[in-house]
Amino acid sequence: MTKTLILKKPVIAVTGSAGKTTTKEMIASILRRKWRIFASYRSFNQYTCSAANAIRIRPFHKAAVLEFGMGARGQIKKHCHFIQPNIGVITNVGTAHIGNVGGTVRGIAHAKSELIKHMKQTGFLVINADDPNSRLLETQAFRGTIATVGINQEANYRAYNIQYRAGGMSFQIVLDSKEYLFDIPIYGTHNIYNALNAIAVSHHLGFSPKEMRAGLRFYKRTPHRMNVFRFSNNVTLIDDACSANPNSMKAALDVLVKVDGKRKIAVLGTMLAMGKYSAKAHKEVGKYAAKCGINYLYTYGKKAQLIAKSAIVAGFPAEKVKRFESEKMLKKSLDAMLKPDTTILIKASHKIKLEKTVEYLKKRLFQKRWKLIK
Repeated sequence: MTKTLILKKPVIAVTGSAGKTTTKEMIASILRRKWRIFASYRSFNQYTCSAANAIRIRPFHKAAVLEFGMGARGQIKKHCHFIQPNIGVITNVGTAHIGNVGGTVRGIAHAKSELIKHMKQTGFLVINADDPNSRLLETQAFRGTIATVGINQEANYRAYNIQYRAGGMSFQIVLDSKEYLFDIPIYGTHNIYNALNAIAVSHHLGFSPKEMRAGLRFYKRTPHRMNVFRFSNNVTLIDDACSANPNSMKAALDVLVKVDGKRKIAVLGTMLAMGKYSAKAHKEVGKYAAKCGINYLYTYGKKAQLIAKSAIVAGFPAEKVKRFESEKMLKKSLDAMLKPDTTILIKASHKIKLEKTVEYLKKRLFQKRWKLIK
């Protein structure tokens, strides 16, 4: 194998079961306030991408911000072989790709811990104090600094007074004994954690609250990740079709319930790479959907039918549940639901390709001459 690239500049690696791309983009946006940096492209996060990125980082880059994805054991170690991070962020330990690591959350934590073991051992590590599964991370031998982020538990970087507002979220945080108000242009409490990760890293690197706030306010949004389209007649389309696991499904449902609209429709597709945990994962989401306060539940894909069945068992009205395996029939049914005061969430694993349904609905709304407001 090639020699490991070890740089005397901040090399930030972000991994975790959810929130990697958004956290990476938020960090990059803050650092760009005063530095020329290298950031990995969108959610291209395979270890082969790190091999290519190692060549692309130039002497004039003052920092590198990288996303380390994982599909199986040993892959984060490979990332670190190509480029060794000195700053690491593990957003959370969930169930994404659980089928590839023995079907247990402990297996996920062990695989994510490869970042801790193979980054610079006197570096800076950020983990989630609110995530109980993050306690399974193998930090015992790490000799560097560990910072925590949180909302519910005590943490080094803790958000409070969290509010939904037009176009995003606001929260407060104490930095260096002073209180600051932050805004992010995206919905969901889960995205507050992503912002806290970015604040922790940039604060460690000496960036000011003013620079952090500007970076978070204008960070580069990633397509099909909690993008909200508002149309006239109070119609809202939430496009979160890029990836899915039980944690991110629940977080997306929470957003659906919080935003405007009298009728809330959740369109949930199959979650992939769940392995032997798949049935349990889909049933878990269905049970949550039944209790969260939505009005209609649509599922797409064979495995996603378990979401529908579980929701009905948990008490969701069967007449308000529809199951689809045909993209054409799904679009036709949703077309009939495009009425005033309606909010529709589209969520599934990327390979399910529900982004095509998002584009179809946007096209139909334009054809109705319903104006895109934001």
